[in-house]
Amino acid sequence: MGAMRFVAAAMSLWICFGIVGVASDASDHRYNAGDPVPLYANKVGPFHNPSETYRYFDLPFCSPEHPNEKSEALGEVLNGDRLVDAPYKLDFRVDLDSKLVCKKKLTKEDVAMFRSAVTKDYYFQMYYDDLPLWGFLGKVSREGKTDPSEYKYYLFKHIHFDILYNNDRVIEINANADPNALEDITEDKDIEVEFLYSVKWKETNTPFEKRMEKYSQSSSLPHHLEVHWFSIINSCVTVLLLTGFLATILMRVLKNDFVKYAHDEESAEDQEETGWKYIHGDVFRYPKNKSLFAACIGSGTQLFALTIFIFLLALVGVFYPYNRGALFTALVVIYALTSGIAGYVATNFYCQLEGTNWVRNLLLTGFLFCGPLFLTFSFLNTVAIVYSATAALPFGTILVILLIWALVTSPLLILGGIAGKNSKVEFQAPCRTTKYPREIPPLPWYRTTAPQMVMAGFLPFSAIYIELYYIFASVWGHKIYTIYSILFIVFIILLIVTAFITVALTYFQLAAEDHEWWWRSFLCGGSTGLFIYGYCWYYYYARSDMSGFMQTSFFYGYMACVCYGFFLMLGTIGFRAALFFVRHIYGSIKCE
Repeated sequence: MGAMRFVAAAMSLWICFGIVGVASDASDHRYNAGDPVPLYANKVGPFHNPSETYRYFDLPFCSPEHPNEKSEALGEVLNGDRLVDAPYKLDFRVDLDSKLVCKKKLTKEDVAMFRSAVTKDYYFQMYYDDLPLWGFLGKVSREGKTDPSEYKYYLFKHIHFDILYNNDRVIEINANADPNALEDITEDKDIEVEFLYSVKWKETNTPFEKRMEKYSQSSSLPHHLEVHWFSIINSCVTVLLLTGFLATILMRVLKNDFVKYAHDEESAEDQEETGWKYIHGDVFRYPKNKSLFAACIGSGTQLFALTIFIFLLALVGVFYPYNRGALFTALVVIYALTSGIAGYVATNFYCQLEGTNWVRNLLLTGFLFCGPLFLTFSFLNTVAIVYSATAALPFGTILVILLIWALVTSPLLILGGIAGKNSKVEFQAPCRTTKYPREIPPLPWYRTTAPQMVMAGFLPFSAIYIELYYIFASVWGHKIYTIYSILFIVFIILLIVTAFITVALTYFQLAAEDHEWWWRSFLCGGSTGLFIYGYCWYYYYARSDMSGFMQTSFFYGYMACVCYGFFLMLGTIGFRAALFFVRHIYGSIKCE
């Protein structure tokens, strides 16, 4: 209990410090008339490629000689934020009309750079008193022409800021380009551009506490909520029909089996057994590659705990819109602090399976998920470095993550493994296992592993299919997802459907006298992760406008890691449900 209290306290401190680290420089957000308000330029990039972002001053904007960069928390850096003082001065409640930022001489190379950015729909992002604002760099004028070589390209050179305030607090800000202030950048030639900006302040009655609500309103519009609730109702009906169907079938079939086996015991003790009772001496025979199997169960349990903690933080309002880096900070910190769960569960289960090399099992558990994630990150970070994108992590941030892994994740993993080894819990099997395994009878093709995985993954995926689009549009687009309560309900439905379909397929497997159900139940439970990855291909080509090698590699690379995590987590859920079911049915009959 003392160790659990320590972990809980450490988790609370890490989360608090990690998330508080993203607060504004102006800590109380209160200003007097004429006071400077912090305005940071964050990044620029193609609108349809959210991962491909660059530093604001990578483009030849007006900039001071030594722009002051804002120190950032871990989550902000992981999110690709690189905040630097913006060239605009927006003092509190000070109206400005066409103030000159600078006269900038653009070379041919600068013009070509801006034209390329306008062609790719580049946008910029800034933060004003921790409020996000966006704008496009320019526009393309086609004027009915179909030949791209005849298009006209224009750069916006005048930005107007509309700012709302309530007493001494900033409530809202919007940035709009003046459509009449354009600079023609169609041709490669040296030009001089006057960059201008203007500011208009207006009073509002909106309280400071509700200033972030406008960013979450799009996800809670009536038609969006209608679709969300339709998704929930559809999933609930699926769950009710599935669970009712399976419960009815399994209860009726099992009841008949129990009656049949009881009658067989009374009538003829030497009568040959058939069905799932026939393999009672093999059903609890330990699986092949039990060290890997135990590592999968341990890693899946840790990822399940991580997901639950993230949902708890989301439901209490920690991840409000544009709380920069809070989610990434929480993911890193909670994953590090839950590594002890993976070590304990994996080693404890491995020892229950009479494994002897628990140290190797612990190492395998530690690298089972982190290993592929690290390799993927190394490749994608190299791609980001080649592109000079903000997604490339600085050396200092990489060092911090390695220190967290070395000083927090690894020690907790080892402590959990030692605790799991010393718990001395024996595997609970209601039947004795025979010395030699029975031969598995030939099975039709649809009872093999691959078809069973397809059947097992389709129903859980169909229950979450509608909600997946909104999640993808938030993670890989510019939509905002804030209805975490609905997402949590969908997650619970996913777990229930996964457990029930795995139990059903396990019963049919045992009824066919196939006793190698351990790995099968894990693979069937985790197969939903493969369906989600298949949905990635559909979303990329049919529902998004992402393009380019960097964005494509980031999308498929990191989604592969996410789906692999879902595979481990849902595989663990499926196996645990199947294990509970198998123990129950074999504990309910008399086995010699």
